Amino acid sequence: MWSSMSSSDNLIAEMFKVALELEEPWKLTHIEYDEKDEAWHLFIDFERGSLFACPNCGTACKAYDAEKKQWRHLDFWNWKTYMHARVPRTECLNCNKVTLVPVKWSRSKSHFTLKFDAWAMRLMAEMPVNAAAWELREHDTRLWRIFHYYVDQAMAGLDLSQVKRIAVDETSSRRGHRYITLFVDVDTKTVLFATEGKGKDTLTRFKQHLLEKGVETARIKEFCCDMSTAFISGVEEQFPKAEITFDKFHVMMLVNEAVDDVRKAEQKEAPQLKRTKYLWLKNETNLKEKQKEELQGLKDSNLKTGRAYRLKLAMQELWTTPHLLADVYLREWIGWARRSQLEPMMDLAKTVKKHEEGILRWFHSRMTNGLLEGINGLVQAAKQKARGYRNVQNLIAMVYMTANKLRLPMLSARRS
Repeated sequence: MWSSMSSSDNLIAEMFKVALELEEPWKLTHIEYDEKDEAWHLFIDFERGSLFACPNCGTACKAYDAEKKQWRHLDFWNWKTYMHARVPRTECLNCNKVTLVPVKWSRSKSHFTLKFDAWAMRLMAEMPVNAAAWELREHDTRLWRIFHYYVDQAMAGLDLSQVKRIAVDETSSRRGHRYITLFVDVDTKTVLFATEGKGKDTLTRFKQHLLEKGVETARIKEFCCDMSTAFISGVEEQFPKAEITFDKFHVMMLVNEAVDDVRKAEQKEAPQLKRTKYLWLKNETNLKEKQKEELQGLKDSNLKTGRAYRLKLAMQELWTTPHLLADVYLREWIGWARRSQLEPMMDLAKTVKKHEEGILRWFHSRMTNGLLEGINGLVQAAKQKARGYRNVQNLIAMVYMTANKLRLPMLSARRS
């Protein structure tokens, strides 16, 4: 049941006119209320003979014809509000074109007003998208379209002309070994590109992204990554002039895994090693006093795990070794690990030897993937905001928004 506003409701009509901020030749002609759907419908029109600027050259033109359109606007009094208008097409004699006139309250081909977009983006920046959809009484797929438009616009505006050093790492996108790979500018801590998967194809896609942005691959001088064969071959094939630094935190993770493998094998004969995993893996400064005492007693006893632990401490000292002595120090460590008669440490020595150049590259580049650990935390937050995100592109858009803290103008817009 639709009801038109009577003349006694001029105050309400005036309020709508002020809120809509219409400019000539647009006028609010009448208002209708749909009692069944509890929605306001605002009808906007222009007088016959009104002139509109040609979107191409700015010449004042009369309407050639008009197309009826509808947009969802901000709610008034918790009721949905829709704007309706005949949008004119102009026939410009100067351009020799018939063109649909853009309206100031909405972007092209959108079914929402700009103020609705702004409010939707503010909600999606603060809460899960499906919760924002419930709050706005819209299907989440329609909100994702809004979200993609503004995030894509912001990402397209990133200046990549000075990018030289890239950290790359994968992070889980959902359960079941599903991943996205992130490419981060080390100097600005900006996620430049994210893509599904974690193989060397991700490097091919990143290269294509750079080329589309007008960045020659030769400008990329350094990559920091783990020792994944896929990442290494991808960088070597797609960015042959770039140097590779192996992330020192990844190196230490491999050392910790080897120490734990020694402990797990030895605890069958040395039950005192059970439930001591984190004594060996944590930095001693992070242990409680009682844990430090327990570790001291274990590492000074004649245990294989104690020997493996001393190799770990020696690897930690590599990163504080003077640059000129680092290669000698690392080779001595490799020799010590090879002679340790501890199979996990001997296998690790082979891995370290194979990747020796990239490990030592750290002393030149000082690059790590440490910043990606923080970004991974933001990715998990993005997954919460994108709950029920349907496809990986939605998650990637939320990662861009969350990790890059995109400054979108509508996020500071005031709700009318």
